[in-house]
Amino acid sequence: MQKVSGESSYRRYLNGDAEAFDEIINLYKKGLIGFILRYVGDYDTAEDISEDCFVELIVSPGKYKFKSSLKTYLYGIARNKAVGHFRRNKSGSFISLEDAGELVSSLVVEDEAVRSEDKEMLGLALTALPKDYREVLELHYFEGLSYEEIGRVMKKSPKAVYNLAFRAKHALKEKLEKDGFIYEEP
Repeated sequence: MQKVSGESSYRRYLNGDAEAFDEIINLYKKGLIGFILRYVGDYDTAEDISEDCFVELIVSPGKYKFKSSLKTYLYGIARNKAVGHFRRNKSGSFISLEDAGELVSSLVVEDEAVRSEDKEMLGLALTALPKDYREVLELHYFEGLSYEEIGRVMKKSPKAVYNLAFRAKHALKEKLEKDGFIYEEP
């Protein structure tokens, strides 16, 4: 069985295969919602914004030039829409520390070998990081984007993303150690 890629599915959609768009949604919807949720803190809002991202593919098909992966392009749209929503609703905040523990198990770490307390501690430590640090770590480790792809999403050079990731990992490690988490190198 051949692996489905977002780019090939989108090309098929543009050539009239309506079912190919369902493949795109199946590939990216869950990850997009999780990514957006970290900005807006409300699942229904995150789901609405993710749907707006897919609508943009339909309404403005010429904007995506196939120069990056479709995933990178969608996450860039998602970031812009989530930040826009956040700015319009300044009374809110990024996700609250109370909600972080509940979300960690489904959004942050899916490795069953990791104890739930460790998941909660990791989630709380991530939410305590500055926005750019949290975003680069989430995009790289949880969404699987390369530094080059993250650069496109965050509108930074790959070198700037690499440096940001280095500082973010260091800050996360310090936060975890400060909170009593024993970090072991793999």
